[in-house]
Amino acid sequence: MGEFFRVLTDNGQLFVDGFTNTVKLFLIAAVGSLVLGMLLGAMRVSPVPALRAFGATYVNLVRNTPLTLVFAFLVFAVPKLDVNIDYFASATIALTVYTSAFVCEVIRSGVNTVAAGQAEAARALGMTFSQVLTLIVLPQALRAMVPPMVSVFIAMLKNTTIAAGFSVLEAGAIPAYMAERGEPQFAVLLWITIGFLILILPLVALQRFLERKWRVAR
Repeated sequence: MGEFFRVLTDNGQLFVDGFTNTVKLFLIAAVGSLVLGMLLGAMRVSPVPALRAFGATYVNLVRNTPLTLVFAFLVFAVPKLDVNIDYFASATIALTVYTSAFVCEVIRSGVNTVAAGQAEAARALGMTFSQVLTLIVLPQALRAMVPPMVSVFIAMLKNTTIAAGFSVLEAGAIPAYMAERGEPQFAVLLWITIGFLILILPLVALQRFLERKWRVAR
């Protein structure tokens, strides 16, 4: 046990830096994917055929592309276009682009739980599409959307480890640094697992709390 705790105490700063970058990457990408996902979700339920087609094409293309390839494109291909972007920004954009497709589908599914007659009644009163969506549909769809949305963000938090393969110092990169220091990898991986559990369990608890609360409310 002494060796197990020594790994953490002797390399505490590396763990702090790695998980700090993981949290930063997660928070920035979560906000970006939520904004982009909402825009795509609005397109998916739009009455304009061109917008629906664009949203469907984006979702089908991105969801069926491995996240590693999205990372590789932004890290290796984009710089060839004379676009200066660092590894952290590339990782953030990759996670945002990828996760937004799943956020979009959660929003679309939530919107579909609202009776179509309510939207039709709102349009009959002269409300625009954006008014119907923001004032009538989304507030009612929120209960159906939040639990699966939390699941999407939990998956994204775990996906941040892919950034380690593209020169981003985050939690997934810690084993490589520790291997150079000759530290036991089993202990290192256990501490990383504990770190992710500390980050993920509050999200799981929030998800279950909202599910119980809104199940009773219904």
